[in-house]
Amino acid sequence: MNIDLIRQDTVGCSDKIFLNNAGSSLMPKIVVDTIVGYLLEEQQSSGYITADRNSESIHQFYEVAARFINAHPRNMAFTTGSTDGYAKALSSISFKEGDCIITTNDDYVSNQMAFISLQKKVNIKIIRMKNLPDHTLDLEDCERLIKAHRPKLIAVTHIPTNSGLIQNVEGVGKLCKQYGILYLVDACQSVGQMMVDVGKIGCDFLTATGRKFMRGPRGTGFLYVSDNALEQNLAPLFLDMSDATWTDFNDYEMGKTARRFEIWERSNASLLGFKEALKYAGAIGLPYIEDYNRKLAERLRAGLQHNGFTALDKGSRLSSIVTFCDQSGRIETIQKILKENEIYFSISNKSNALIDFTLKNVDRAIRLSPHYFNTPEEIEKVLDVLAE
Repeated sequence: MNIDLIRQDTVGCSDKIFLNNAGSSLMPKIVVDTIVGYLLEEQQSSGYITADRNSESIHQFYEVAARFINAHPRNMAFTTGSTDGYAKALSSISFKEGDCIITTNDDYVSNQMAFISLQKKVNIKIIRMKNLPDHTLDLEDCERLIKAHRPKLIAVTHIPTNSGLIQNVEGVGKLCKQYGILYLVDACQSVGQMMVDVGKIGCDFLTATGRKFMRGPRGTGFLYVSDNALEQNLAPLFLDMSDATWTDFNDYEMGKTARRFEIWERSNASLLGFKEALKYAGAIGLPYIEDYNRKLAERLRAGLQHNGFTALDKGSRLSSIVTFCDQSGRIETIQKILKENEIYFSISNKSNALIDFTLKNVDRAIRLSPHYFNTPEEIEKVLDVLAE
């Protein structure tokens, strides 16, 4: 990794210490140039003609996105974000009264609200598996719940938005395969900061968001759909002409790929910018990014604890999301100092992590999320500022 070149490509990191990559990261220059260039072409030629002229480049998105998670292009769909893909995946499953979803205590707020919505409308059951003392998922409990409830779906968030915990999604995937259960993984915080391999995970659906650690534009993301799910003819509740053909007055023929989960009308400028973000990270190499990020996060956590702050991230494997507060559980002074020193961060609220933060007995936490354009010197500067 050439950190100097990467920082030159990251225009927004020159006048601040940017540590909010888990929220919305800084785009590399090539991403912005691609988006602007495409929009200027649309300005001259209109959206349809510009799309026709760039059809080959647009189609390459699926190949680039597939390589990023060790998938096949036919299994990839472009979405406007992780929640968009998640909702479409859920809508493809025919839930009926009494069906069960097994999930976790560390899930994302939007996912949990989607489950609760299904519970209110269809009267499904929501069951959450236990965590082990080291905070990882209790796979024995998961298997016990599978045998007792025969769930329609198991859903796990790879890295919770409010915690640095990395869940054992591969272990859950083995159980889902063993018992023939559909498996949905929210990877919006993991894809881009670490290696993610859908073959190893064994999921039927995986969702990701472009704006976070992949450093793409807002309004982008992708949905992975396994061959198993495609062969079961799973499709979103409302199809679009993106990968379906109206064949009779009262019938249609569905396509064979994951693009059946897409909407035809979209921002191709954003899609192409997202593609460049994926290519940029791929050129650096996800193994290097994962190793570099882990070292930054480890140093940050160790320094915070040394300075008397309460680090809230628990687990045997931790990611590049660092949450903390002061010893009294407050964040107001920390928030003020970070803002005064142009250190960009975000706040995790209890309403976004109701179960997790209730168990941790905190209402709010500061979230810092370093990435591969950050430097060890920046981490030390943050620790020095907070120590004072």
